[in-house]
Amino acid sequence: MAHKLGVMNHSDEEKGLHRSETSVTMPPELFEKLYLTPKVPHVGDYNKRFANPTPLGIVGFVISTYTFSMTLMGWGGAVGATPVVGIFFFVGPLLLIFAMVFEWIMGNFFPMMAMGLYAVFWLSFGMLQLPTLNLGQPYATAADPTGELSAQFNSVLGIYLVVWGFALFTFFLFTLRVNAVFAVIFASATSAVWTLSSSYFRLAAGELEAAAKLQKAGGALLFIVATLGWYMCVVIMAGEMRITLNLPLGDLSRFWPSTDIDLAEAAAHHRDE
Repeated sequence: MAHKLGVMNHSDEEKGLHRSETSVTMPPELFEKLYLTPKVPHVGDYNKRFANPTPLGIVGFVISTYTFSMTLMGWGGAVGATPVVGIFFFVGPLLLIFAMVFEWIMGNFFPMMAMGLYAVFWLSFGMLQLPTLNLGQPYATAADPTGELSAQFNSVLGIYLVVWGFALFTFFLFTLRVNAVFAVIFASATSAVWTLSSSYFRLAAGELEAAAKLQKAGGALLFIVATLGWYMCVVIMAGEMRITLNLPLGDLSRFWPSTDIDLAEAAAHHRDE
């Protein structure tokens, strides 16, 4: 964020940036709003040299999640995600992985972890939408030639989503360090995959009507996730483009000890004590 300017720009004041004669400083709460991670000391100046990759990853995530949630709810008579299988490989994961790499380069730990998690989720779940793989074939019978209605096949998928739910719940606990919108996204995503897991278990039990209702409920929760993700993306992009919207994210960092300190100074202070 360093600039060779000695004049304070009005839009910078609105954004919360503070200029000295040689540089611009960013308060911790603004850093966390734009990068979704606590401001901690980093080696190097990558945050100054590269653009913020966070909204790019969020865009890929949101487009994929919106589309998938609408198909789960059956909007417009939609059934299955096979026609839009590209969202599982070339939209969400592609942008998420690209953003994840730059989050890693810039030292933004939690966004890197979150984007990597969602990227591999979409890739693995996308495999289930490819009919050419015939994943249910080992369970095929004369009555069910695809095997996709078998109890064994759907029970495995239910277990798969149960495990994903625990992973997302673990991440949710750490979002409580960032902001309320991020936390609700992970809480809703956790609820969504556990609801979809229940749908697969109901399908395995032959309860088709209950499975369909749970699928729609899971889709509705994912729709909430996508909407909040889009809101967060707008807030971050507005901040980067110096557009004053003042939309709240529900900063939770104020409830935690400050991390905007120099590690060497902290260590020296600890030794002095």
